[in-house]
Amino acid sequence: MKRGKRYKEAAKLVDRTTLYDPKEAADIVVKTASAKFDETIECHIKLGVDSRHADQQVRGAVVLPHGTGKSVRVLVFAKGDKITEAEEAGADFVGGNELIPKIQNEGWLDFDVVVATPDMMAVVGRLGRILGPKGLMPNPKAGTVTMDVAKAIKDIKAGKIEYRLDKTNIIHVPIGKVSFGTEKIMDNFHTLMSAIIKAKPSAAKGQYLRSVAITSTMGPGVKINGDKISAEK
Repeated sequence: MKRGKRYKEAAKLVDRTTLYDPKEAADIVVKTASAKFDETIECHIKLGVDSRHADQQVRGAVVLPHGTGKSVRVLVFAKGDKITEAEEAGADFVGGNELIPKIQNEGWLDFDVVVATPDMMAVVGRLGRILGPKGLMPNPKAGTVTMDVAKAIKDIKAGKIEYRLDKTNIIHVPIGKVSFGTEKIMDNFHTLMSAIIKAKPSAAKGQYLRSVAITSTMGPGVKINGDKISAEK
């Protein structure tokens, strides 16, 4: 892959053979972010599990103390009093059956998170082939299938993110913006890592944290020493 001049200059500040202390890694990522926009800081975690086995899945959600820096659009599938509850809690879109053709036939996907009450999952299930591949399908483990839609919306708007393994056993999640600075990025990082460590499946054997790296949208990745990460902030 051909890299630009800015990337090459930033890459000179990163020793690919070194595993950095988490704070030092965050300092480097912030320093090497040179784009004209506020770059997103992402965390990539490779785990020593096999996502093909149900008992080794790692999936959940956590509220980052400083959010992600992104405005999140929430769609809620509900009926009855829960529609009013969702609207009052700040949901961007609320509805039921009438939304199915809009998503299926018109390709409407102007939302970032989908929340549904349990009694609406039969309806939402019809959208599985569309929402599933995009990571938008509501899930009880992520707290997006619930009767307490007000709390779900509040948490999501406050910075709740979902983490889960991809097919290569890696978790990819945003943990903030460059403008946050090192301290806030570290708060978010430790909160995320604590949740992932505590979510370790009992069936997982050997080294759990295989590799951890953080990077900005346009910058080089910085590898973190897993021995310096604990389940406690």
